[in-house]
Amino acid sequence: MQFSPERTVYLDGQYLPAAEAKVSIFDRGYLMADAVYEFTAVVDNKLLDFEGHYQRLQRSLNELDFEFTVDRDDLLEMHRQLVARNDLGFGGVYLQVSRGVAERDFAIPVDVAPTIMAFTQQMNLLEHPAAKKGLKVVSAEDGRWLRRDIKSVQLLYTSMVKTQAIKAGANDAFFVKDGYVTEATSANAFIIRDNTIITRDLSADLLHGVTRKGILKVAEKAGLAVEERPFTIAEAQDAQEVFITASPIFALPVVEVDGKVIGDGKPGKATKDLRSILIEDLRQHAI
Repeated sequence: MQFSPERTVYLDGQYLPAAEAKVSIFDRGYLMADAVYEFTAVVDNKLLDFEGHYQRLQRSLNELDFEFTVDRDDLLEMHRQLVARNDLGFGGVYLQVSRGVAERDFAIPVDVAPTIMAFTQQMNLLEHPAAKKGLKVVSAEDGRWLRRDIKSVQLLYTSMVKTQAIKAGANDAFFVKDGYVTEATSANAFIIRDNTIITRDLSADLLHGVTRKGILKVAEKAGLAVEERPFTIAEAQDAQEVFITASPIFALPVVEVDGKVIGDGKPGKATKDLRSILIEDLRQHAI
């Protein structure tokens, strides 16, 4: 994904050239990571699972007691405008809502107008190279804050761990808490054993992934049962297949965990089928 500064972006009700969009240094998103975000994938100039991202955004705002309610129709129109103005065929729209501008204080202010910004990112979502060759992951202690179910911008530890994984020759990392996998650095984690998809049950320990929900919805079409429970690194290493999900990647196979090759070291049929079925389902309902 290449950085492209020549984009039309959205900031607090205005569509602006990216170079002209400025946010105050007193914005709490910048000072305190007091902000939430969503990334909605775009395929064929259409938004995938917009409703799921809208609902999760509202949940994140509610969990952080934001004095702001998202208007669904306005949000949808803004997304569509950005897609159209940037002629975005494939990629996504990144949306961020911070609590707004206020004097720096650890106490959360009241009566503050939120800062709302969004921009597009161009990428070929359907042709991800890892879909054909798979990912290598390593395990890492989960040292993130304890409300991972809120899609906040507190991503420094996540970024550090992913960077360390890449330096170690892997593509990603599985966070581990109390002996069990919580999720990958920016994706939900799954294993397949005995033709059953196993993924950690929802809690504050992991993000309530929109694509995770989509995968569980289409599991039956792929001939797979579903079991929501924690699993260990050892279970992942002995699984039939391992995969991760997120909006920009749909479902990607994992072929190595902490140096142990999964199966024959190639993406498995079930993961390929799940990815294909999920993409088809999302495209059918895109808006």
